[in-house]
Order: sequence, then C-alpha cells, then structure tokens
Amino acid sequence: MNKQISIIIFDDHNLVAEMWSELINSDERFLVQGICNDTSDKSIELVRIKRPDIVIMDINIQPISGIDATKLVKKASPGTKVIGVSMHNQPSFAKRMLKNGAMGYVTKSSNRNEMFEAILSVSAGNIFICKEIQENLSKQVFVDDDTPDISKLSEREIDVLKHIKDGLSSKEIAVKLFLSARTVEVHRSNILKKLNLKNTASLLKFIHNSSLDI
Repeated sequence: MNKQISIIIFDDHNLVAEMWSELINSDERFLVQGICNDTSDKSIELVRIKRPDIVIMDINIQPISGIDATKLVKKASPGTKVIGVSMHNQPSFAKRMLKNGAMGYVTKSSNRNEMFEAILSVSAGNIFICKEIQENLSKQVFVDDDTPDISKLSEREIDVLKHIKDGLSSKEIAVKLFLSARTVEVHRSNILKKLNLKNTASLLKFIHNSSLDI
C-alpha cells in the first residue's frame, strides 16, 4: 500500500468537520490527522508540527478567514497543499483562495467522489476546481459587460446580500451577522456602488432577474 495522504480539516462547525473526517477516513488512501475549529495560533501551530500533505480549509472559519489563513498555513508548512471549501459558488472566492496559495476549491454541494478527486489531484501537484465553479465561470464568459459583477463583492458583502435576498431589513441583518445597523448600511451602500446600481429597488430587481445562488 502506498503512503496515506495526511490531512487536517479546518471547519468551525464540529458536526461538519467530524462528518468530513469520518467520510475521508473511510478511504484507506487518506488519513485525517486532526480537526481545527478555528484559525487561532494553536491551530496553525498544529499544521507546523504535523505538516500534513493536505489542509481542507473552510473559507468562512474564524477568527481569520480561510482565505487569509491559507497564507499562514503555507508559511507554517510550505509543503502542505490547501483545498478551500465553501457554501459560496461564486468563482471570485475560488480565485482569492488560489491567489493566496490554495491549489483546490470545492463547494459544499460537492459530493464525496469530487472531494476525493480534489485530494488526489492536489496531492499530485495539480490545480483542482469543482464542476460547479467551472460551470459558473463558463457562464460569466458570456455575461454582458454591463451586467453587475457579483465577484467584486467581499465575503461580508455577500453575506449581507444573501439576507437582502431573503427580505431582511438592515436591523434584522445586523442581528443575524452580529453587526451594528450602521455597519450593515455601509455594506449595503458599498454593494450598490460595486454593482453600479442606483438603489435597493434596482438591487432587488437584479437579484430576482439573475436568480443568484448565494
């Protein structure tokens, strides 16, 4: 038997992390060395000590986002390859992860086989992007240049946009995201500017017409 591919999972949802661990360990080609529920110094130190072949990184983890924590992982263990995992299926997030040193990106809609494929591909030194992101990237190629580009938005702005889509007010969004109502208003204003939209009505129309999956 060839050497097992060693893996550390970063995810702040215990149940999700444990499910991924059990699933990955069910394949004899892989060995999960540990689970980190945050991106604290202690978690990054575990990577430095264990030096896993692969780190599976949830991009929404705290206190440092998975996008920024990827740089810390690479600094702690240069030989470790990072695969980003997220609920977001916007290509912009995959681009940011790769820019910060990741070699793979899968969404939480990906199935077990696609995750296994990502681990094997990245372990072999290849870039891996899941099918969902590839399809969305292909669609963007045919989008009119005047169409608002959601990839310009930050992670937090995407979070705010998701709640706007659900019909929440700024005060309700503030409670959901543990922010002040003023901060949410600033995010809403920035979203309009980045998408080149005049007001909330035009934003809602854009969300409705584009059938955003966020």
